[in-house]
Parts: sequence; C-alpha cells; structure tokens
Amino acid sequence: MEGLLLRWNHSPEEIGEITDALIEEDRRLEDEVASVPLNSVTFENTAAKLIQVSTDHLPVLRNLDFYQNVSPDKNLRDASVAADKKFSSYSVESSMRKDVFERLDALRKSKEYDTLTAEQKRYLDHTCRDYERKGLNLSEDLRKKIETNLKRISELGIEFQKNLGEENKTLEFTAEELEGMPDDFLDSLERSDSNPEKLKVTLKYPHFFPISKQCKRVETRRICEKHFNSRCKDANTAILEELVQLRAENANILGFDSHADYILAIRMAKDSATVRNFLDDLNAKLEPLCQTDLKKLLQYKKKECEDTGEEYDGVINMWDFRYYVDKMEAAEYNIDQEEIKEYFPIDVVTTNLLQIYQDLLGLTYEEVPLNEDGTAWHEDVSLFSVRDKVSKQLLGYFYLDMHPREGKYGHAACFTLQQGCSDPLDPSKRILPVAACVCNFPKPKEGQPKSSLLPHNQVVTFFHEFGHVMHVLCSKANISRFSGTRVERDFVEAPSQMLENWCWQVESLQRMSGHYLDKSKPIPVDLASRLAKTKDANTGILNKRQLVFGKFDQAIHTIKPNEKADTAAIVEELQTTIMGVPATKDTNFAASFGHMIGYDSQYYGYMWSEVFSVDMFASMFKSLDGKLNKLFDPSVGMKYRTEILEPGGTKDAIDLLTNFLGRLPNNKNFLQSKGLSET
Repeated sequence: MEGLLLRWNHSPEEIGEITDALIEEDRRLEDEVASVPLNSVTFENTAAKLIQVSTDHLPVLRNLDFYQNVSPDKNLRDASVAADKKFSSYSVESSMRKDVFERLDALRKSKEYDTLTAEQKRYLDHTCRDYERKGLNLSEDLRKKIETNLKRISELGIEFQKNLGEENKTLEFTAEELEGMPDDFLDSLERSDSNPEKLKVTLKYPHFFPISKQCKRVETRRICEKHFNSRCKDANTAILEELVQLRAENANILGFDSHADYILAIRMAKDSATVRNFLDDLNAKLEPLCQTDLKKLLQYKKKECEDTGEEYDGVINMWDFRYYVDKMEAAEYNIDQEEIKEYFPIDVVTTNLLQIYQDLLGLTYEEVPLNEDGTAWHEDVSLFSVRDKVSKQLLGYFYLDMHPREGKYGHAACFTLQQGCSDPLDPSKRILPVAACVCNFPKPKEGQPKSSLLPHNQVVTFFHEFGHVMHVLCSKANISRFSGTRVERDFVEAPSQMLENWCWQVESLQRMSGHYLDKSKPIPVDLASRLAKTKDANTGILNKRQLVFGKFDQAIHTIKPNEKADTAAIVEELQTTIMGVPATKDTNFAASFGHMIGYDSQYYGYMWSEVFSVDMFASMFKSLDGKLNKLFDPSVGMKYRTEILEPGGTKDAIDLLTNFLGRLPNNKNFLQSKGLSET
C-alpha cells in the first residue's frame, strides 16, 4: 500500500530481533558521527545522518511499540513491552553521548550554521539543548548517576502503563443492585460464571461511567468507585512514588529547584511559579461557582435521601459526584441523557464526524479494504486514506480502533505510527504520516440496536482524539522531530480542544446525529439547544476537578530529593480543599493516573491550552455572542489547517497562534466562557 510502512503480523521473536538490529544500527551510525574530526563537521556528515536514522527507524519502533497497547495476543504485548524497555534503555545511553553532542555543538558554532534552513537550525538548536539538559557539562560521576536514574525512570514508566493495560478486575451485581441502569446496558453485560443471577461489571469506561452516573443504588456506586480508584493501587503507587524521587534527584543534580522547573523550562509556561499562579488564580475565580454547584448537588442528594429513606450525611462523596452532577443537569436543563444517546449511534457519529472534518479542513477520506494478512492488528480495526480535496494528493492514513477488549489501552488516545516528513535521501519525496485513533466505545451487538449508542460526552471525546489525528495527518514539517503533534506540550491539546466546540453547537449537533431507529432523523433543534446549554452546567466543580489533577501533578513534582511524596495523602488533601469532595478512604486515583508517565509536570496544560482553544474558536469560527458564525466556512477551516496544523513544531506555539489570530492570544474569551471576570 502506497506509503504505508507498517505491518501487523510480527511474531514475538521478531519484535526482539528487530529491536536488537535497530539498536545496533543506531549505535553504529552515532559512532560514525562521533568519529568526524571537530574541525571537519558539516551538516551532511553529522546532523543529516541523525535525521536519516530517526526517519528510517521511527515507523518501525512505533509499529513494535504499539502492540503493547492494542494486540489481543498477550505474548505480543509482553514482547512489545520488553522491546520498549530495551530500546528506551538504549535511548538513555544515546541521549548521554557527549562525543555526538560535541560534533553538533561544533556545527552550531560554525559558519555553515548561517546557511541552514530555519527548520534545520531549529533542529540543531533543540537537539543541542536536549543534550545540555542531560547534564553533559557535568562530571562523569554525575552524568552516570543521571543516566542510571533515567534508565530506571524509563523502566518504571513502562511497568506502570503495563499494569494499567493488564488490569481486568470484574465485579458482580444483580439486576436489582444495578437499579436505574437502562435495559440496553443490562442486556450488554455477561452473566456470572458462578451465579447466573449476577451480571459481570468491569472497571472499563463503558461500564464504570454509566453506573457512576445512573445507578440509583448507593452501595453499588460506592463499590464501583472504590475499586475504580484503587486500580493497580499497590504496585503503581510504589512505582509513582519512586519515579517522583528519581525525577527530583535528577532535577537537583542539573541545578533546578524541582522536576517541574526542569520540565517547564522548555514549555510555554517556562517555570513552576507561572503554573502555580495560573492554577491558583483560576482556583480562586472558580471558588464562588464551585460553592454554588456544591450547594445544588447537596440539595439534590438531600431530596433523594428523603425520598428513599437513605441516611443523609451532608457530603458529596466521590460515589455521589457524577450521579448528582448528571441528576442536576437533567433537572435544570430538562435533559434526558438516555434520550440524547438515541441520536448518537456510533456508526452515524463516525460517518458524520468524518464528513465534518473533511468539509472543514478541505480533505477527502476513503476507507481502505483490509483483506491482506498483516494490514491490521484486530478485526474491529478500519483504515482510511486521506487526500487533499483539491489536488487529490495522498497525505497519509489513519486507523480507527473503537471498541474495548482485554489487554487493550483503556482510555482514548491518538497514537502517531508514522511521522510525516521529507525523505532525507530525496527531499522531493515525503514519508506519509499515519495515526491510530484508539477508543473504548461500546461495540454493536446483533439484535440489540441500542448497544452502540454513544453518550454525548463520548462524542466529545471522539471529536477531541480525532482532532489529534488530523494534527498528525496535516503536518508539513520536513524533519520528523517537528512533525504533527510534536509541539510544546502545554499547547498540544489546544488544536483538539478547539475542535470539540463543534459538539456544542446546534447546527453541528444536527449534522453529526441520527436516531437509531431512523438515521435520517437528526436530533431536534430544541433538544440540541438544551444539550448545548449544558456545556456551562457545573462549571465550577467540573473545572475544579481538572484543577485537582493539575495541582496534584505540580505538588508531587515540586518536592525536594530528600522528601517522600505520599500520593494518596496529597490526593485526599487537594480533593477536599479544592473540590470539597473527599477522596474515598483507602483509594488512590494516582495509581491509575497515566498522565504521570510522559505528561509529568504538564497536566496543567489541558487548562492552559484551553485558553488558546477558546480564543481561536470564539475569534475565528463562532463568537460567544453568536454574532460571528463561520462554523462551516471552509476558508477559515483551511486557514486553521495551514497556520495551526500544518507547521507542527517547526515554529513556537505563540507564533502559530499570533499568525492565525492576527494578534497575540489572550484569556478574555476563556474567562467569559466560564462565566468569570478578568479581575
């Protein structure tokens, strides 16, 4: 298949053999670069060779690494994890090569530097910066300590995620204990092997979230919530707390006050003080709204306790939280989520989501038949080609893997499998980008037409993750290091968050919907209008929930090397003081907080980048007062594609935003969208 470099029929043995070969080839090439005399370095005999090997190896590595997230074969998943650990350990060694750094640094200081393209200069500057941030100017003993810590950090991170991927706890309840759950949900559950009167419930999203929102039985919600926030508790709590200490130790050796300061030095925010001020200011502004939300939730709880005879304890517990948020939205906005679901069958949403993105970004998608061995990793997977609508040029491919299964990555995410970039051996050719959109939406069941209906929040998730897919596919970077989503981490969510807004507009809700009994019938305008208004429901407490995550991340990553991070205690304190919703005793959500692997010190970026996403949407597509409405204007969509998506990381995010908006970004629209004032 043109430009598709991936295959999905490796054996476990092949994964190990290919990984060993890649490491050997990579090391040989770095030795070659390191052998160039310092007075003879050129772009061609140093940087170009490193770019070439990265371009050649990345698709293979991503291919092998991806098995651990999606393969139904545990042997393949285990082989993928082992290969990931091995290559990650080698990558640490590679990143500490002072001899290679010295050649690139010499090139950076040579006269040839001035003749390079802007992207080549950026590559050289960023690569040298990365070497410097590994402490290559320190003594050999300190460098070795950093290297040892980095290898351990890598191993622990892989183990943390492996534990989450393999988590398969099952609970069992009677239909009575699941009171309030709709019939289609109950019909979708398997019967207990030991007691046919009981139904199996997993802790995967399609089971846990509906129960936490709809089940009327307090004890059932409590049991589910306790187990959900105790996933991998023993193993992953120990892993995370060791990770935190190792990160703090390395940051200290490198001269930073904290790991957060180390990470943030190359982000938009620049330091932990800026992030702390951002989060604290938002927390203070949201406090009155949060208190109002809490009072309303308690009123609903008190009323229900009076009706059912349950004891009223005057507290919104974690097992109450989603249930009463859902109840309040239903009552105050006259919304029935079960009725709304009927307009969002997964096949209708998928077809219409793809059409909206095609129209907006000037693209054409075509499903590619997967009838050859090795073209996909599971029968549920589909593959699409992407072309420019005008030129018909093939831009790349994306996979859709929509449904849960054992051993599969448990959340929703976009995985980049091939980085779009120029071919270093022939710059007139391009390596095509390939991405996979991995979700865990309910799978249609024969004879159960309601089995594949999506709650609206899952429609939003789909739009968000597919926004990342388009960021990957639209990239026009020449060097793989800057391709697609490889932008500053505190900007990377903004393009996808911006595209979520189509899920909250009446006209686009009608375009993406169709009733499961008559798919030509979109969601009625009145219902869509009421649904759109729920975007502002519980603004205070729901945003405070995000602040808990961001503040937790900063709290554990600003500790000193000699301090221990008691993650469960920090969670408990932050939830109580920020949200007013205490963490359940003997739980620790941090043990399943996957963002702490790879997103460490950067969770604030979701709210930080939302400032930019709202500014882009309200300024260019549809203003908050509705006076500007270019929601489906292809010229604005193309401007977004060319000025935000195509450059990838070839420019700083602030420059991308300024070019698109025609001014520096600000937080006015963001604050207004939350019902907050600037002061």
